[in-house]
Amino acid sequence: MKKITIAIHGGAGTLIKGKMTAEKETAYKAALEEALQKGYEVLKKGESAMNAVEAAVCSLEDSPLFNAGKGSVFTATGTHEMDASIMDGKDLKAGAVTSITGIKNPISLARDVMNHTEHVFLGGQGAMDFAKSLDYEIMSPNYFHDDLRHDQWQQLKDTDQFQLDHSLKKDSKFGTVGAVALDQDGNIAAATSTGGMTNKRFGRVGDSPMIGAGTYANNKTCAVSCTGSGEYFIRGVVAYDVSALMEYKGLSLMDASNEVIQKRILEIGGDGGLIAVDKEGNLALPFNTEGMYRAFIDINGNKVIAIYKN
Repeated sequence: MKKITIAIHGGAGTLIKGKMTAEKETAYKAALEEALQKGYEVLKKGESAMNAVEAAVCSLEDSPLFNAGKGSVFTATGTHEMDASIMDGKDLKAGAVTSITGIKNPISLARDVMNHTEHVFLGGQGAMDFAKSLDYEIMSPNYFHDDLRHDQWQQLKDTDQFQLDHSLKKDSKFGTVGAVALDQDGNIAAATSTGGMTNKRFGRVGDSPMIGAGTYANNKTCAVSCTGSGEYFIRGVVAYDVSALMEYKGLSLMDASNEVIQKRILEIGGDGGLIAVDKEGNLALPFNTEGMYRAFIDINGNKVIAIYKN
C-alpha cells in the first residue's frame, strides 16, 4: 500500500492541564478529529496532498474554537483581519493572503492566488478585489462574532496591549491552524491560517502567511506549518530553516525540527511549535510551550489527538 499521512495543529501555547474544562477539552479534540478525518479521507481517495491540507484547514477555519476563519479574534478597530498561506512541495508553487476580511475560508483564497494569478502573495484591498473577481461570498461581521473573542477584545480595547489568543497571559496561546500531508504519489504540502492577534494595530502581519516563515513545502525535504510568536518565527525563517537543515546538513526531519524549535527559536526569545512531514511519511510535531493542539494519522494508520505534553 502506498504511504499517506496527515498532521494538523490548532495553535500552541500555555495550555495548562486543569485550567480547561472537561467539556471544552472534549470539544477541542472533537474539532481536531473532524478536521483530521476530512483531510485523511481526501488522501484515501487518492487525491493530492494540496487537497488534503486545504480540506483540513477549511474544517478548522469553520470552527469557532480556533483563531482562524470563523473563530478569528478582533483587531483594535473591532474588525477581523485574516491571513493564510499554502505551498505545494512538488513544484514549490505557493499562494498567500494577508489582512483580508469577510472571507469564510482564507486558505482557499490563498490557493486561488497560487492557481489563478502569477503572484504568490496578495494583501488587503487588492486581495479582497481578487476574491470578488472570483465571486467569493463576503460574510457579514456577525458570522465571525464570538462572545469569548469579543470579551477578550473588550479587556484590551483602547490600550496599547495585544494578546495572541484566549488566555490570561498576553503571550500564552498562539492562534493559528495548519496542516501538512503526504499523498500516495509521494508529494507533500503545507497550509497555515490565522486570525492574528487580539487588539492588533497598524495592519500587523505575523508569520502564518509568509512562505518560508510560517509555511514551507519541498518534496526534497519536508512540509512545515508553524504556530508561535510570529515576529520571532519571521526573524528565524523557521519553516524554511527546518528544510535547510535537512537539505544542507543532512539532518533527519525530527532532528531538524527539534533543532529549530527546542534551540534556535528559543535563543532569540521566541516560542511555539510546528508540524512537519517528509517524503517518507515521517512526522515531527515539536513544541516548546505547555501544549499544542495537534492530531495526526501516521503511515500505519495510527491516530493521535493531543493537547498537552504527553
